[in-house]
Amino acid sequence: MLRSCIFIAALIALTGSVPIQKAGKDWYKNSLVYQIYPRSYKDSNGDGIGDLNGITSKLEHIADIGADALWLSPIYTSPQVDFGYDVANFTDVNEEYGTLADFDRLVAKAKSLGLKVLLDFELNYSSDKHEWFKKSIQRIKPYDEYYVWRDAKIVNGVRRPPNNWLSNFGGSAWEWNEVRKQYFLHQFAVGQPDLNYHNADLRQEMKDVLTFWMKRGVEGFRCDALNYMYEDTRYLDEPLSNAPGVPDNDYDYLDHIYTKNLPETYEVLKTWRQLMNDFSATADTKMILTEVYADLDLTIKYYTSGSTVPFNFMFISDLNNKSSAPDFKRFIDRWINNIPDDPSYVANWVVGNHDNHRAASRYGEKRADQLSILSLILPGVSVVYNGDEIGMLDRDFTYEETKDFAGCNAGPDRYYLKSRDPERTPFQWDNSTSAGFSTSNKTWLPVNSNYRTLNLAAQKTASISHYRVFVALAQLKKKPIIERGSLETVLVTEKILGVIRRYESSVVAVLVNFADTPVTVDARTWMNIPDQMIIYVSSVHSKLVPASLVDTTNITVPGSASIVLTTDLN
Repeated sequence: MLRSCIFIAALIALTGSVPIQKAGKDWYKNSLVYQIYPRSYKDSNGDGIGDLNGITSKLEHIADIGADALWLSPIYTSPQVDFGYDVANFTDVNEEYGTLADFDRLVAKAKSLGLKVLLDFELNYSSDKHEWFKKSIQRIKPYDEYYVWRDAKIVNGVRRPPNNWLSNFGGSAWEWNEVRKQYFLHQFAVGQPDLNYHNADLRQEMKDVLTFWMKRGVEGFRCDALNYMYEDTRYLDEPLSNAPGVPDNDYDYLDHIYTKNLPETYEVLKTWRQLMNDFSATADTKMILTEVYADLDLTIKYYTSGSTVPFNFMFISDLNNKSSAPDFKRFIDRWINNIPDDPSYVANWVVGNHDNHRAASRYGEKRADQLSILSLILPGVSVVYNGDEIGMLDRDFTYEETKDFAGCNAGPDRYYLKSRDPERTPFQWDNSTSAGFSTSNKTWLPVNSNYRTLNLAAQKTASISHYRVFVALAQLKKKPIIERGSLETVLVTEKILGVIRRYESSVVAVLVNFADTPVTVDARTWMNIPDQMIIYVSSVHSKLVPASLVDTTNITVPGSASIVLTTDLN
């Protein structure tokens, strides 16, 4: 009982006030960006689908956890083939989610809470229901060249696609259109025809979309699938990847040297950066977040091409629950050491997103807080996915339950490898009907059955919870030691990673145990830290008590635990 009281008192001291969000040209440099998947965040009208008014009703939660900005996954008009990524109108809101007036109210309330609103920008494709595509089929200028059209290849008198390019969702990336008598390119779903960025009119249209939303108060954009923007106009077959065990109709069967990472992409991004700079010449910097799964050198190049946050996916793509302390140190150091030498460029750390399994499922429940701790204590921008702050877990789906196009298209034997449904289940607000997400028992995706015990309301009142850990970390992030302090990473042992931040006379030290069993270390010697420090916060399952004084010359880190130490609680 005494320990619980000490824990609560310590957290009140640490998190007694909501962090004040910064404004100005440098606001983004130490920011926390919170991604919302609108369909699954909060349903305001009982139809089982999340919407804008639902998000607006929960903006206080986003402010309370210390976020600076919220990024909304697609809200645009869409037939929902790929749940919003197939856009039928780039300048209106999907009816299921609300109206432009609802959006304006969301932005106004967010600003009153010190939150910036960022939108997903679906730049690579539209829906086949978009007016541009309908006119392109009819060859109506200038829309006739807004998409990538090619004549068929005739082989032994039989019509074939122009080349062997494959869709991310499986099968040929080309679809025949009987009206136009040509194939159109779709690197994702058939209902997502690729836009043709070789066309100047199309490029201007997309800049106009950015301007439309900035005029409505949007402070930045996450650029979706940016490195698919251009294709090589020679339309050559792509070589085989030689990946073992991959079917010949699977995207990973080919090495995509002609459809990804073309140099023209960087040049278009520079024009968007200039547009946003001109728009915000007397206001806060507009944020550009770029989604690119690519080699390090290609990703880093986006910094100098205008990206504020070239997403660093190391915690998703490069590291996992089998990775070691040396692995984590190597990848953290690699990113830090490769950022271009310019004070406007800062590191970023992505914990999770709507396309990958939840952090707590990827790393295990005992390590659910590990990525939050690292992402919020390391310098730069932290990007978290809704639910990360309470340690939400994936829900397993049968093939019959699967809704995601990628999973359905993969078939019953491989759906679980491709489906993104497990990480997209509704947010778990409380233990009422449908986890407080909706008043309806039937929701667009089923709620994870663990919501009765794993939910925000329970974690806010519990003495120990992922939520309390997260809020404490966000509070610490706003302090000068994290915003401006130096960074060191240390291998304390082969099992213990150390991260040290220093500023003036203050020290913050993180110890992460990659072993399943306790490890005792002399952290003072290996990390060059004071021999007496205070536990600021620790991972939920560690059973360590915040505000306790510890001897760093002989500190035991429980199995799979992460600890944040500080020289003071002020």
